[in-house]
This record gives sequence, C-alpha cells and structure tokens, in this order.
Amino acid sequence: MIRLFVIGSSNTDMVVKTQRFPEPGETILGGDFFMFPGGKGANQAVAAARAGGAVHFICSVGDDVFGKNAINGYSKEGIDVSGVQIIHGKASGVALITVNAEGENEIVVASGTNALLSDDHVHQALKEYKESAMVLTQLETPMETLVRLTEICKNKNWTLILNPAPAQELPPEILDGLFLITPNETEAKLLTGITVADESSASAAAASLIQMGVKNIIITMGSKGAFFKNADESFLISAQKVKAVDTTAAGDVFNGVLAVGLAEGLSWKDSILNATKAAAISVTKMGAQDSAPFKEEFI
Repeated sequence: MIRLFVIGSSNTDMVVKTQRFPEPGETILGGDFFMFPGGKGANQAVAAARAGGAVHFICSVGDDVFGKNAINGYSKEGIDVSGVQIIHGKASGVALITVNAEGENEIVVASGTNALLSDDHVHQALKEYKESAMVLTQLETPMETLVRLTEICKNKNWTLILNPAPAQELPPEILDGLFLITPNETEAKLLTGITVADESSASAAAASLIQMGVKNIIITMGSKGAFFKNADESFLISAQKVKAVDTTAAGDVFNGVLAVGLAEGLSWKDSILNATKAAAISVTKMGAQDSAPFKEEFI
C-alpha cells in the first residue's frame, strides 16, 4: 500500500445533545455534553488509520491542552505525527456542535491554528518523501496552502483527493487535472451551479466538473447514496439503511476509508462500497473520530 498523507484541520469538538435546535435569540436547555477530538482533516486521518492505511497527518495545533491531547490521540491511532506543526501562544481549533433528537447537527468552528497551516510548512513536511503517495485534503485550512499542495502533487506525480468541505468556490488551477473530488450535494451545487437531487442531476454536475478538468468525481448524497463518474463509467452506490444518532463525521469517515481503498488498489466500486458501509456505521455512534469504525467492522 502506498503512503497516505492527510493534510487538514485538527479541532476539539464540544457537543451538546438537545431535542431541537434553538430559534435565533432563543435559549433552550440541552441534554448531555460531550467533548471529542475532531476537525475534518483529523477525522479523515483517524478513519483512514482505522481502515488499515499507512497515514501521515500534517496539521497545525497550538501549544495548549487541546493541541497536546490531539497529538497524543493521533499517535495512539498509529498515525505518523512528525508533520504536525505546533504554534506557540496560539489557540488550537475548536468546534461547537449541537445535535438534535434526529441526529442532525449544527456546527460553528473557531479555526484557531488551522488558519495558520502555511504552504511553506506543508512543503517542508513533504519535500523529503520521494516515493509514490496519495494525498487527501479538505477546505478547513488556507486556500493558498491548497494551491501550493496542488502544485506539489503535480510535480511529484502524486494522487490528490479533494473533499471540498466546507463548501466554497475553488480557483480553476485546483480543479484542472485534479485526480478526485468528493463533494456532497451542497458543495456540488456551489461548484457547478447544478442542484443535485437524484442520479440524473448528480451525473450532470459531475459532467460539469469533468469539463473543468477533474478526472474522477464522487458526489455523496446522504441517504440516496454516492454517485461516481469519470470519462469511462458512471454508477450509483446505494446508501446503507441505519438509524442515525450523530451524522457529524459521516463524510469524513467516507473520505478516509475511500482513500485507503484506492491506496490498496481496490476498484472504484469496492472502494466506494467500503466507504459507504463505514460512513453508515459512523452515524450510529456519537462523536467524530470516536465514531470511525475499524476495518473488520465494514469488510
């Protein structure tokens, strides 16, 4: 298996369960409070490690208790943390999450040191690695860092997977030649202007991304499944039916497990099927990284 570099955010998630979300200006009494390790990059790194991947995580944390706990947690998962940047005197990222009775969530993120993950640090962390590699990244770190990462991957002929979340517009140079992009319906609409509601509209959005230069597209559609398209084939993998408890990291688990499948040389269908199964398991548990299943649970 080739090495998987996950580059992205590290947060501490503070979660409150409640029957319903408050209206603007309203205070309601919640239920249980939990504190979990999170951040889209970290969630994907842990999901990939538990799926059996050889994971090297590059992120930025503060020298506070949240940062120290995060690094210890990644190490316990068997993740290489030599690329973690520790910034003294700055706060690590945190996310405030409310989960309602249906398992839906609302999230507010304070980026902290995630906004300080520089393109120079990423370059330094990657420059000595000469072998083939796969890179998985997201959009909770600076855009200039992503642009530099795209250039690095092209120069090294590495495989780059972009999970374009949270949703935002992307420069054309990132999409042109990109190996794989994995938007959900909201992100796909922002990137293409096409509302994704079913397999037909997902195909149209994916075709638009191919015209922009993306080689492979997976659009995740929640309970409708995951749609794949490239120049040669397209298909829909149905979602697993489960009772959702907390959907916080379902997309992150999907991406982490997907990347490992591709790194192992599995087919598109098998990689997506494993990722779909793992994501379904994750929503039946509370927490972000804590909900990521181990390989034996979905194989």
